[in-house]
Amino acid sequence: MPTQDPSTGLRLDNQFAREVQGMYVRWQPEPAPAPRWLQFNDALAQELGLEAQALRGDAGLAVFSGQRVPDGAEPVAQAYAGHQFGYFSPRLGDGRALLLGEIVDPSGQRFDLALKGSGPTPFARNGDGKAAVGPVLREFIVAEAMHALGVPTTRVLAAVATGESVRRERALPGAVLARVAASHLRVGSFEYAARTKDAALLGRLAEHAIARHAPHLQGQRQRHLGLLEQVVERQASLIAQWMGLGFIHGVMNTDNMTISGQTIDYGPCAFMEHFDPEEVFSSIDHDGRYAWANQSAIAHWNLSRLAETLLPLLDDDAERAGALAMATIGKFDTHLSEHWSALLRSKVGLPDGADAADRLATEFLHLMQRHEVDYTLGWRRLGDAAAGDEAPLRAVFGAHAAALDDWLARWRALFGTVPGVERARAMAEVNPMVIPRNHLVELALEAATDYDDLGPFERLLAEVRRPFESRDDANPYIQPATREETANYHTFCGT
Repeated sequence: MPTQDPSTGLRLDNQFAREVQGMYVRWQPEPAPAPRWLQFNDALAQELGLEAQALRGDAGLAVFSGQRVPDGAEPVAQAYAGHQFGYFSPRLGDGRALLLGEIVDPSGQRFDLALKGSGPTPFARNGDGKAAVGPVLREFIVAEAMHALGVPTTRVLAAVATGESVRRERALPGAVLARVAASHLRVGSFEYAARTKDAALLGRLAEHAIARHAPHLQGQRQRHLGLLEQVVERQASLIAQWMGLGFIHGVMNTDNMTISGQTIDYGPCAFMEHFDPEEVFSSIDHDGRYAWANQSAIAHWNLSRLAETLLPLLDDDAERAGALAMATIGKFDTHLSEHWSALLRSKVGLPDGADAADRLATEFLHLMQRHEVDYTLGWRRLGDAAAGDEAPLRAVFGAHAAALDDWLARWRALFGTVPGVERARAMAEVNPMVIPRNHLVELALEAATDYDDLGPFERLLAEVRRPFESRDDANPYIQPATREETANYHTFCGT
């Protein structure tokens, strides 16, 4: 049963620690010397049924800075392995994160509450275990943007400055974030358990995952196969959503793919501006392994690694287990195709269309690629054209606007009896006007890091929380960066 902390109102349980011994190390956070608030997520606190006022006070600051472990918490550093850029590391784990426990909301649903940047753990691999203000605020703002865009994601409940410096390329102000997730179970968690050759540990991990993420499967004979099927389907949906928004995760290692289907780890991530399927933003992805166009293939590869770990649980006969796993993983491409097709049809305003709608949507992607059109505005301005105003769309295509003529005629021919204005309204619900544009994110992080000025961050945060609302053409939050600004843009892991 959850235990309530009287000073903050937090009700925490420790189901993971109870059920999956062998998958963690008990550890304590390193207290921040001079903590102060950066951000508190009131909206998330309300959704979780938490006492926001108490959490925003000194008691909450002490918990989120590692100065005090709340009643009911049993901090653990989770163990996991992972294929990083295709190479297997058998022992990674939470080098700078600690799972405090699980929040149980009023409906009984569980959410992990974890600190990130709270000091080194036994998995730190010679790292300092700390985080800087910039990466912490990046995770906060991109996660909130993804949530507002309807993408399953981990979120940040609190961000706290620690009052100490961390050494990266230069000295930077330190920070800690409190992350909320459906769970922190990853493909890498199963890789770690399988690597131990401890069948009982793998079984306990799988049962815990089923209880957390597929409780309807509990007690069923083929529950482990059902779990794999569910992860495959959820990841197919997630990848389609990423690609539909021009989002590039940047570090799709198996330790960064969740069993829940939530997006996790917002280090070297970014949203595309000028459409290029081969776009890469991660400073360490030299070969384009995790480019926009490769994300579906990498997800399929990662899921194959998950299936390999589950083979002993799928069937006692190795051949039958392999056949079951292969058949299930083989469904990923079908699921992805279905999700991607449905998404593209909605984005192009033809959700009721058939193959012709798919072809037109694909052609529109090719037009945007050929003429280096802004991915977000290209889709959004297409909605204006559906409503009868082609000027904004043609302006986005600039000197290449004439390339749209034939395509627009064939597109409108599929409208049928549904008025263009009605289609435009539906398109505005799936094609955002605002994303966390990279140059604006960097300006906000620079102001917070170098000048202790959170104003640009808070203004940008307010905008990305309303991504689908219309904005005036002159609004700076919808304007793409210049090609010069984006030519050498890179993002970095926050370690």
